[in-house]
Amino acid sequence: MCRTCGKVGCCDSSPMRHARAHVLASGHPIVRSLEPGEDWSWCYVDEAYL
Repeated sequence: MCRTCGKVGCCDSSPMRHARAHVLASGHPIVRSLEPGEDWSWCYVDEAYL
């Protein structure tokens, strides 16, 4: 899920990589996992977990 606007997209391990496409189109660089039990965010600019 985009931490800027809340858009939900599949991650890079999914075939369509909707989260990365959203980052490239919107400029919103940070996403977070919505998977149960996961509490992480990823910054596409720094290519690092937050």
